[in-house]
This record gives sequence, C-alpha cells and structure tokens, in this order.
Amino acid sequence: MKVFLVLIVSCWLTDIWLFASEVPFDSVTVEPPSMAGEVLVRDKPNDTGGTLIIQWAISADDTAAGAGIDGYMVYRSKNVDGPYKLIRVLPSGSISFEDTGLDDGQAYYYRISSVKDQLESQIVAGGPAIPSGQWYHTKRTPILVLMILFCITAVVFIVKAKGGYTFYVRPIAGIDAVDEAIGRATEMGRPILYVPGLGTAADVATIAAFTILGRVARKVAEYNTRVICPNYDPVVMTVCQEVVKGAYSSVGKPDMYEPKDVFFITQDQFPYTAAVNGIILREKPATNFYMGMFYAESLVLAETGFIAGSIQIAGTDQLIQIPFFVCACDYVLMGEELYAASAYLSKEPQQLGTLKAQDWGKVVVVLLIIIGTVFSTVGWSWFSALFDIG
Repeated sequence: MKVFLVLIVSCWLTDIWLFASEVPFDSVTVEPPSMAGEVLVRDKPNDTGGTLIIQWAISADDTAAGAGIDGYMVYRSKNVDGPYKLIRVLPSGSISFEDTGLDDGQAYYYRISSVKDQLESQIVAGGPAIPSGQWYHTKRTPILVLMILFCITAVVFIVKAKGGYTFYVRPIAGIDAVDEAIGRATEMGRPILYVPGLGTAADVATIAAFTILGRVARKVAEYNTRVICPNYDPVVMTVCQEVVKGAYSSVGKPDMYEPKDVFFITQDQFPYTAAVNGIILREKPATNFYMGMFYAESLVLAETGFIAGSIQIAGTDQLIQIPFFVCACDYVLMGEELYAASAYLSKEPQQLGTLKAQDWGKVVVVLLIIIGTVFSTVGWSWFSALFDIG
C-alpha cells in the first residue's frame, strides 16, 4: 500500500513540474522556412508608368523535396524604415510580382518572406525603385518602320495618281452593276432608294457610302431619275444633302435637286427600319442601295426590298451582317470592297493611292507571315521575336 501511494505522489509531483515548466512530453521545435533569395526591384519597361517589377530568388525550402512552403508574402513601404504593408500573398514557386497603381516619381521599398504553417522566414529587403512612364515603346520599333514605309508608299502612289497614272483596280460585280441598276430605274420610271446605314459621319463605312452616293446621284441627275435617301443620323443627313446637291450641280442641273428627298427619320433603330420599309412598299423603288454600317435591321430591309422586286446592292464592313445581305440582295460589297468601291467610282488620287498602298501592305504582311512560319518551323525564333510587342 505504501508503494502504491509513493507512485501516485511521484506522478502528481512530476505533472506539476512539467506543467510549471510548460514542456510537454511530445514537444517538438518547429523551424521557420528558409528565406527567399536576393530581391531585385525595378521599373517596368515600355509602360505608361505606375508599375514596378519585384523579383527574388526562390527559397531553398521551396525547391527541397518533401519540404515546400505555403507561399511568399510581399510587403511594401514608401520609407525604408517602414511601416510596411502586406500587399500580396503569392503561391509557392513564385519568383516575381508586378505591383501596379503606384505613383510615378515616388520611391518604394519591398520586403519578401516565405511562409509555412503560419511561420514566416527572415525578411529579405529590396529597393528603392521609382516607377515612371516611357514615351517610346522600344519593342514596337518594327511596327514603326513598317508604318513609315507604308506612308511613303501611299504618298508615292498618290503623287503618281495626281500625275495621271492609271492604277488597275480589280473589277467588282457590285460596282459594275451600279450603272445598270440606275439605268433600269430610269427605264421603269421608278425612283432609287439609297440607305446610308446607321453609322455616324465619323465611321469609315459611312464615309465610303458618301462617295458612292455622289456617283449614284450624278448618274441619277444625268438620267433625270429621282433618288430617295432616308437618314438615321442628322449629321449624316446634312452631308448627304450636300453630296446630292453637289452631284446635281456638277452635271449642270442644280434646279432638279429636291431637298425633301434627302431627309431625317429617327435615331431609333427599328422605328427607322419600319419607316424605310414603308417607303419601299409605297414608292416601289427599282433599285435599293444599302451602303454603310448595318446591324440587326439588315435582313429586315433586304427582305422587304426583295418582296418589292427591287434590284438590291449592299455594302458593309460589319462581317456579321454580310450573310444576311448575301441571302436577299443581288450584289454585295464585302468588307474592304466597300472602300475599294469608293475609290473605284470616285477616281480620286488620294483614295486610289491609299488603296494601292494598302494592297502592297497586305503583300508585305503575307510575306512576313510566311517567313516567320518557315523560320519558326526550323527553330529560328529570333524573327518572330522582332514583332513581339508585349
């Protein structure tokens, strides 16, 4: 009995001693992870400013088999002595970070630590670095060279066109059909409907539509035929009025111009569409022109014109709408054919010269793509790297 009491007292005293010393039987010393390597902070090149790039050597524990870390903690401060603010926790394996939204001209300091099981390593400091914007993107030099060459080519072609040189422009069926369509309307004694689309006067497709309208209006004035031009945009209406008025004056028939035939309807898409459809069904135009920017109303307009029995010529650079025009129109100018049509019909040196420069530019781009493909296939990546503007 005495031995049993001695054992109980001994265990009790041992428990008191261990509790007082706060050292459990299974206590294990947990070591913090290894710290990251040298930290390098620099301004991001070829940007508009406000960004710094922080890079560091990976922690030894991050690469150790079976050890690993949870990630890296990035701290930032405007003063070397702090206070530092935690701005990002990155996963293991990270070796860099882009800090954005900074103030240009302000120096920034950084500290990096690795973390595992909520234990941080020793901190590695980096900086200072000052973000700033660059006025020239050095990686875009090849693009600058190509643009200069294109401008020089365009100027040369424009000068040649002004000197009377005749450039070959590939015949386009929709363009060749313009005179035929106007002649048909004249023979039938019915008007021509010209719809310049839903774009603004600043859109390239609408500008091309102005040029084509000028050619159509001149032919209409020569044949004593009526042209109806309903407009979606009031500014476009004003330009169309001047274009048609100038066309009548250029053929010596200014008194035949009817301002009421070029008018504004509304800037609501489908009310405008309904109004144009009403004009088609009431006036029964022999020929409908749809030139410019079109959206969901394209098929509605073209289908109504088809029901009315009109010859229809459409042109737009909205690729999604081209299939609808193809289904319901007799001729369609697809994409850049609309711009080529304006140059082909107007014969203006500026447009012809620019058109030929674009054609040669496309040839150069295709050649560069072929060369880059061949070089990349054989493992020569330096050529493709010339055009990396990232």
